[in-house]
Amino acid sequence: MRVLADLDLCQGHAVCQDEAPDAFRVPKRGKVEILEAAAGSSSAEVRRAVRYCPTQALSMVADD
Repeated sequence: MRVLADLDLCQGHAVCQDEAPDAFRVPKRGKVEILEAAAGSSSAEVRRAVRYCPTQALSMVADD
């Protein structure tokens, strides 16, 4: 599984960073940055971050 971010939807709430700080970073007044720890991850923290994103800017897709 891969995590994708729609930066047009992201508003920088940082819920993803709160749920999975090793996988996401949100700078002040910025948008989500997906860190290497999220690449190929299907960890519970990453799934929660995707689920609880207030703007649904994050999604998980299967690797091809």
